[in-house]
Amino acid sequence: MTDTLAGRPPIAQERRIVTAIPGPRSQELEARRRAVVPVGVSSALPVYIDRAHGAIVVDVDGNQFIDLGAGIGVTTIGHTDAAVVAAASSQLADFTHVMFTVTPYESYVRVAELLAEHTPGDFAKKTVLLNSGAEAVENAVKIARKHTGRPGVAVLEHSYHGRTNLTMAMTHKAMPYKLGFGPFAPDVHHAPGSYPFRDGLSGAEAAARTIAWLEKTVGAADLACLVVEPIQGEGGFVVPADGYLLALQEWCAATGVVFVADEIQSGMARTGRYFASEHSGLVPDLVLSAKGIAGGLPLAAVTGRAEIMDASHPGGLGGTFAGNPVAAAAAVAVFDSIRSRGLLAEGARIEGVLRPALLGLQRRFDRVGDVRGLGAMLAMELVTPGTFEPDPAAVTAVTAYAAQHGVLLLNAGTWGNVIRFLPSLAIGDELLIEAVGVIEEALAAL
Repeated sequence: MTDTLAGRPPIAQERRIVTAIPGPRSQELEARRRAVVPVGVSSALPVYIDRAHGAIVVDVDGNQFIDLGAGIGVTTIGHTDAAVVAAASSQLADFTHVMFTVTPYESYVRVAELLAEHTPGDFAKKTVLLNSGAEAVENAVKIARKHTGRPGVAVLEHSYHGRTNLTMAMTHKAMPYKLGFGPFAPDVHHAPGSYPFRDGLSGAEAAARTIAWLEKTVGAADLACLVVEPIQGEGGFVVPADGYLLALQEWCAATGVVFVADEIQSGMARTGRYFASEHSGLVPDLVLSAKGIAGGLPLAAVTGRAEIMDASHPGGLGGTFAGNPVAAAAAVAVFDSIRSRGLLAEGARIEGVLRPALLGLQRRFDRVGDVRGLGAMLAMELVTPGTFEPDPAAVTAVTAYAAQHGVLLLNAGTWGNVIRFLPSLAIGDELLIEAVGVIEEALAAL
């Protein structure tokens, strides 16, 4: 693979540790950081990245890490993907900003066309482009409230939807996302969901529980929308039991509640389909995109049924940087790359390599309670051996060991006891197996 920056050597797709972790230059930068960046902006690993390509990130000390996080699912098609860099560079040379709601441009329209084509559902759709996932969630709620004339918002336990005031209210986990930051936006209701590893319920049983809770606690007549992650992200990559999501969608359709699929982490080819909803046959009213949509540039979207999206009055949607032309150009390149390079198949390939390897760890170590996920969005949940008791300390130890040996891992889960795997679609089988070998060593060391 070649580097995208002229004059710099290519980044070999290999793990290489040449200093202590963090190295001396990273330690110098960390000292500077502590003087000017608040402690609330923390980093899982204080190694400072100099450049990246494909599935490898290189720090300022020359250490090369296998990246199994992809910026929390952002660089899905690979770091510094050539098509994305070329599209963004070309747009940078033309214009960087004019604001679409003042003077529009084609790339915004093209992204909306591509989202209409690739989100589930064979009906007229429209899209508003935004800056971030949390902003997409906020706008979905605005649109649903405007469309229905109802105030209430329902979410599921273990959900994560953002860090703004409204989305903090929608997020399940208090620490570190909500603690001390209230009061929060009202009329947000957290219903029990489906967590097969822990509740043992079938999809039908879990859906009946969720619906009964919503009807008794809130009342459908007061609900504008139900916002669900087809695969929960920060909640621990929880995949609901078969039939659960379809039952919720049917209930929403029958009661006039807008069904919103938060695909911010699970969308854009991450699971082997454009959107994870497709695995369940879901056809949401609104679909939320962000993270992987623009190859590392900030962009998000709400895409949905035209009659719902058109509920807002002119001027009611938008923002200064929403749908920035450079990010929009990059998003078009991402869509083109997924199609032209057959990248949906890469998610299935990664699952075909990584899932058996993780199941092998589960057979060897009784601390691995569950392995789950779809495509290049997999996780293992660590527990006290022989129980369902979460073991966050084991996750901390494994991720720390992996970092010292050149593998970047992310934790997740309401109890912090889940290791999530979000490799880019550019990662090779050999790097995946090598990374699992490091994780095996870490588990053995426990």
